[in-house]
Amino acid sequence: MNSETAARAPASPDSGTVLAALYQEHWLALVRLAVLLVGDRESAEDVVQDVFSRLHGKRPGVLSLAYVRVCVLNASRSVLRRRGVAARAAAPGRMDEPVGSAETAALLGESRQEMLTALGRLPRRQREILILRYYLDLSDADIAQATRVKESTVRSTASRALDRLQRELGGKA
Repeated sequence: MNSETAARAPASPDSGTVLAALYQEHWLALVRLAVLLVGDRESAEDVVQDVFSRLHGKRPGVLSLAYVRVCVLNASRSVLRRRGVAARAAAPGRMDEPVGSAETAALLGESRQEMLTALGRLPRRQREILILRYYLDLSDADIAQATRVKESTVRSTASRALDRLQRELGGKA
């Protein structure tokens, strides 16, 4: 390639530029996703920040919103796993339910807070699939790719999760 051709060739964006654009456009939505998964904003912000710092320097072709979502999902799983280990070490045989703050209850409304509490009691996979389906509005194929399960597993897990939520909420769901 001569100097004239090189001067006319469009510059490909570097990973920093792609990552910065993803951060600016999707940071809040990714934090909201992580809040639904881990249960509190502070941890969610830490999860998202950690994901973006780990992605710094990756090839730009690898970086996409879908990839970053999967990274946030996996990082949230790690946070929950560490919490579980710490809770079992602190008080064997006893797991406390997450407690929402008065501020959160006032902002969300009682029925929504009740729904989030019930959602938090679901098994991890059921909770993740419902959040990806109804919060992010992903298709079954996208959820299957993000969670690394078959589409039929996504559908059956979502069905079981909705049934359980309906039982827990006394038919209000």
